[in-house]
Amino acid sequence: MGSSELIFRGHEDETTLPMSDTYSPKRPKPWFLPITRPVHYILREQRLVFVLVGILIATVIFSIFPSRQSQQHFNYSPVPYGSYFSDESTSLGGGFAAAHRVVYERRGGFVGKVPLGLKRKGLRIVVTGGAGFVGSHLVDRLIERGDSVIVVDNFFTGRKDNLMHHFGNPRFELIRHDVVEPILLEVDQIFHLACPASPVHYKFNPTNVVGTLNMLGLAKRVGARFLLTSTSEVYGDPLQHPQVETYWGNVNPIGVRSCYDEGKRTAETLTMDYHRGAGVEVRIARIFNTYGPRMGIDDGRVVSNFVAQALRKEPLTVYGDGKQTRSFQYVSDLVEGLMRLMEGEHVGPFNLGNPGEFTMMELAQVVQETIDPNARIEFRPNTEDDPHKRKPDTTKAKELLGWEPVVSLRKGLPLMVTDFRQRIFGDHKDSSSDMSSTSTA
Repeated sequence: MGSSELIFRGHEDETTLPMSDTYSPKRPKPWFLPITRPVHYILREQRLVFVLVGILIATVIFSIFPSRQSQQHFNYSPVPYGSYFSDESTSLGGGFAAAHRVVYERRGGFVGKVPLGLKRKGLRIVVTGGAGFVGSHLVDRLIERGDSVIVVDNFFTGRKDNLMHHFGNPRFELIRHDVVEPILLEVDQIFHLACPASPVHYKFNPTNVVGTLNMLGLAKRVGARFLLTSTSEVYGDPLQHPQVETYWGNVNPIGVRSCYDEGKRTAETLTMDYHRGAGVEVRIARIFNTYGPRMGIDDGRVVSNFVAQALRKEPLTVYGDGKQTRSFQYVSDLVEGLMRLMEGEHVGPFNLGNPGEFTMMELAQVVQETIDPNARIEFRPNTEDDPHKRKPDTTKAKELLGWEPVVSLRKGLPLMVTDFRQRIFGDHKDSSSDMSSTSTA
């Protein structure tokens, strides 16, 4: 066979294959097949029954067993009772401490349940002025709730002793810093309390405007929610009684108290401008007279003045005729209101105070009954721009925040007296026995 006779087998095979004139694709699948396959899978071998049984068991477990986190949240004691009272019999007749804890358990119902095994995510919160009277009590609540807290304080009026019990806690940080200088932090919420609140201090070092501006700038940069603690002093010497949040006030812009009054009014203006113009989430609280443990002993405020004078056997100094009125709330009530305001959805402003109204003479009589019935009262000329009446209308806070004060002056004042007695004299044991005799008298 010659080379011309070679045959390529592949071409030979192709010539022998039958040819088809038309192309027939695969038959399309039924449209309902993707639906029926999962259904058939679930129905086979009783898989659906097992799924329903699992859902039922999980529902029963989550319904019967409460959340651990929610239980821890409500077991709050606003005062370190163990350090002030030796037993229940000394706590105002033996029932107030327990009753106050129960009040907080009931009032804590606004917090939702967390399923078993899941924890509420702790927030990173900065508290300016956190070493002060109100700030330190707020820090206690936040730490107890499970948050990480950064305290920023220059210790002008704050004290490290108020926070010593948190040293060593990995969720607590303390920074010595003046908020009139900017500071960079990564936080979720800002409680801005830094500002001297006593006439003795704020006339010497007013920091309302610059400090608030810096903290608002921080909130804007990191997207944090900002709460401003304003004051009832924005109402000045009010012509409306009681004062509602819509009242614009009657303030002397050039008086001896104007650095504080107008400073807080300006702080509120800045806060609302940042809210409207920069989209910062803000809250505004207008705080009325507050008292309780850790107050400055000689800070010039009327409650601390009366208590310290009575303990030292000095005359109680009443300025003017003693007929001017104030409303006094216990510090634990205020802290509860601040936390509800921060976690709520309303900007404010909100009045946070106790509507119970007392004249200065009536307050002096309560202090006499609590400490020394023989304490003398001494009258002195009234101070300039001293408001004649002050009483909050707390209807808005009650309706929108579900908040109202629960501690009366006659129940809260003895707790403050015990703290003052221990800090002035250092006689913890004697103070406990004296408190017992006072409460049972």
